[in-house]
Amino acid sequence: MRIAFFTEVFLPKIDGVVTRLTKTLEQLRVLGHECIVVAPQPCPTTFAGFPVVGVPATGLTVYPELKYGWLTPHAVSTVIDFNPDIIHVVNPVWLAAGGICVARTQRIPLVASFHTNVPDYMIDLGLGIISGPVQRIIRFFHNRAKINLVTSTPMLERATSVGIKNVHLWPKAVDTHLYHPGRATQEMRQKLSSGHPDDPLMLFVGRLSKEKNLAFLHSVMSDLRTRLPKARLAFVGGGPDEEELKQLFSSDWCTFMGYMRGEELAAAFASADVFLFPSKTETLGLVALEAMASGIPVVGARAGGIPFTVVDGHTGFLAPPDDVQEWVRLIIAAYENSAFPEQARAEAEKYSWLEATRTLTDFYRQALNSGEGKSHGA
Repeated sequence: MRIAFFTEVFLPKIDGVVTRLTKTLEQLRVLGHECIVVAPQPCPTTFAGFPVVGVPATGLTVYPELKYGWLTPHAVSTVIDFNPDIIHVVNPVWLAAGGICVARTQRIPLVASFHTNVPDYMIDLGLGIISGPVQRIIRFFHNRAKINLVTSTPMLERATSVGIKNVHLWPKAVDTHLYHPGRATQEMRQKLSSGHPDDPLMLFVGRLSKEKNLAFLHSVMSDLRTRLPKARLAFVGGGPDEEELKQLFSSDWCTFMGYMRGEELAAAFASADVFLFPSKTETLGLVALEAMASGIPVVGARAGGIPFTVVDGHTGFLAPPDDVQEWVRLIIAAYENSAFPEQARAEAEKYSWLEATRTLTDFYRQALNSGEGKSHGA
């Protein structure tokens, strides 16, 4: 098949959506498909041997890392010349919504995927007044598609509940070769712990931004340190709240590592003791699966897509999102549970990018075989 992707986010940005898209492109290459990607600039000109067409983009005032791009005549003509069998729009809001227009005008079957709970993010960013209109826009865009994909069962239920039609599960996956307990190093643990490698070490990996609910971890760590006096926390990642969080968390027991990727990131995961995931708005929480693949138990909020990833009491624990004392109790229990690392790794080994991508191509074939027809209305 020939597949054209229109995506709101791409490299060099680092997040779960970009990881899923890049891993999928790699596997589509392995499976013998041809792809083209339209993405906001700056972006690479190729990825996995496929062309990437960059379009102008501007960062959001409230979140500069998130960019809204707009289609150019060059991008549209390049996609049309590519002659795709399928157009796949990733998180259609701005740029990817333009891909919907291309699909409809060229009568190309359309698949859309829902990765980010944008309406809830609007609330977290102090823009709750536009959450309702944004939700209606997203529903309208998704209902232009033959097939809509989500990455967890909670998000399947959420998408269906707000009126999105033809919703299916795009299976979760993780790179268990890259993320592996064997990646742990004493050198990385030294860095994460600011020179205290023997202390209990908690880890968060991801964007340092409001929707991740990271300020909550200050209360959790403050209480935890009354019971585990040497407990430490490391943040890996960056974002708009980084400076604010650096002011909030004490450098005596908290380390900010900045962005990591590849083997360095894998070493960070494997070198910690417990992964903490307080976000309430995840659609999946891929980093939790990466932690599990690294043999690290997860304590995460019982909210959003995290319960789809963490097997409560087996690969970690699910905690009430706002209950500090219960978080502390469960972190200690996870830290002391010697069976969790092996169980977490075994669970992660069930999910591969190749199999997830094969399922994706099955959905593409369904869209192709459905005929042009009419999409559902809003």
